[in-house]
Order: sequence, then structure tokens, then C-alpha cells
Amino acid sequence: MHYRQLGRSGLQVSVLTLGTMTFGGAGQFQKVGSTDVAGAERQLDLCIDAGVNFVDTANIYSRGLAEDILGQALAKNGRRDRVLVASKVRFRMGERRNDAGLSRHHIIAECEASLRRLRSSHIDLYQLHEWDGLTPLDETLEAMDALVRSGKVRYIGVSNFSAWHLMKTMGVAREERFIKPITQQIHYTLQAREAEYELVPASLDQGLGILVWSPLAGGLLSGKYRRDRQDPEGSRRLAGWQEPPVYDTEKLYDIIDALVAIAEARDVSAARVALAWVLGRPGVTSAIIGARNETQLADNLKSADLILTAEERERLDAVSAPPLLYPYWHQAQTAADRLGSADLSLLGKYVKR
Repeated sequence: MHYRQLGRSGLQVSVLTLGTMTFGGAGQFQKVGSTDVAGAERQLDLCIDAGVNFVDTANIYSRGLAEDILGQALAKNGRRDRVLVASKVRFRMGERRNDAGLSRHHIIAECEASLRRLRSSHIDLYQLHEWDGLTPLDETLEAMDALVRSGKVRYIGVSNFSAWHLMKTMGVAREERFIKPITQQIHYTLQAREAEYELVPASLDQGLGILVWSPLAGGLLSGKYRRDRQDPEGSRRLAGWQEPPVYDTEKLYDIIDALVAIAEARDVSAARVALAWVLGRPGVTSAIIGARNETQLADNLKSADLILTAEERERLDAVSAPPLLYPYWHQAQTAADRLGSADLSLLGKYVKR
């Protein structure tokens, strides 16, 4: 296992993080998985034995059941002391008007509820799970700041923010002297590279660690989905799970074809190749892997040691490249002499220095 600095913090985290959205299987999350306590214990042991020291969850996963299962599993055999735990807050957790959002009321109530379910005195990384355009941002950040200063939370992060949301958050935190986020958790895969336009450069510029959720695009990049085959039985997409959306099916299959070809030549799974690609992208700290079973998890864990060649990366980059939108094509043509490292994370391959 390899480890990387988590943003501008003193934490070292494994390049792979155990995701827990498959824990519980309540409500719509049944489409993703239904891991029970015994299964969670086995997954944790597999990950800890492989060197993983980071676990990601959220209060919304199976409406608290995922956190509860994780808490039970971590409470045994000293597992809690061997990993950092991240959770999230924002989505609706009840039927009352204030049971959602990023108000001080909701954040503090849900943090305390998460701590009870996790059977822990603190959350290592507490993340704003989605933007809330109705709550004043200084109220949200003051609540997060208070949780850090109380010892209930160690660090804070954001997830699923746009670039202007992210930069506004950093600016308000700096202006009001609140604890600043150290991470952003984003969706970023060979199939969905939109984050390269703004989110990745912003993270590089601000020193934020990037945590990638669903790095296999909900299983689309696992190698099970092929152009000439029906979707596999029991898959998320057959069950109606539509994250991530697919806008260009032919391009998706072109990406999968390239993945499979590289995987077969290396005698590894397509999933490992897709994960290795993500882990080699600028700014990425850790990819969050979740699995329905231990066989999938064990294979995914091996991606930490897979190093793609320059030729393999070039092939995957070319088949998955997003179009260069405005103003980036204009910057590539006219600003090449004054681009910084954050700019070049997107534009480097388009300009001649």
C-alpha cells in the first residue's frame, strides 16, 4: 500500500479508501449492496491487512444503517484505532422541515447522531455532502468550526461542490477565520472527466486533497459491461441506479475496450487498470472502493501496486478525453506562456511550452 498527504494536513492516508455505501442495503441502497456486520468485519480486515487506513461513510447511506454497521464492526478487535473514519452530512434524514440541509441545527444534530451510530468519540473527516444554496455559508462553516473546536470532528471537507461553491467556501472560511476544508470528494473516472475543467485545478491551487467516489463509475468500468453483451444480472444499472449518467454509450464502450485490452495484456482485471488510472491523475489522494463481496474487494485492493506505462496512460487518455470547452481552448491557444501548474493539469497536453 502507498500513502499520500491528505491536503494541507498532517495526515497520511492510504491511496485506497474503503467505502461503505454497500453496508446495510436499506431502501434505495439495496440496489448497491447489503453487507451485514459480519461482512463488514471481513471487509475491514481485508483492507487493514492490505494497509488501508481510511474508511468513508455517510449518514444518508441506508438512512444511518451503514454507519451503525460500520460502528459495530469497528468496535471489535481494536479496529477503530487502526483507521481514520470519514462521514458526511447534508441529505434528508427525517420528515421534519429541518431534517436536511447545512444549517447549524442539522449539522450538529446529525454529527451527534453519527457519533452514536459509529460508537466513536470523534469523526476524523466530516464532509459537507452537497451544496446547500439556502443556508448562509458562514452559518454552515461556523457550525463545522465549532465541531472541530469541541473535539467531535478532527478535519472538515466538502463533496459534490462546483468550483465556485468550493472557492466561496475557502474564501469565507479564510475571511471569518474558520477551520478550512482540507479535502473535496468528487466523482472522477475515465468515463466522467468533467472534474478536470475546474475541480482538479482548484484543488491543486488550494492544496486540497482529492478523494474520488465511485472510481469504477458504478461498476461500468469493471469489465463486466461490454458492447456485445447484456448487462450482468444483479447489476446496479438493471436495478435502476443511474449514477453516473451515460451521455455517450459508444464512447463508453470505446473506453471499456481499451481498458480490457490493457488488462488482458497485463493479465489483470479491467477494474484494476481503471483504478490505477485514477490514482495516477494530478491531485488525487485516494480512491474510495466499495464492493458487494470480498472477491471484488480483494481484486480492487491490488490496484494500489499497479503502475501503468506512459503508453497505456496515453491510450486511455486519448479514448476518454473530454472536449476542451471555452475558455480553456482559448487559453491553450493564447496563454501558453503564462500558465501555472494548476492550469497545466488540464492544458498541459494542449500547449507547447
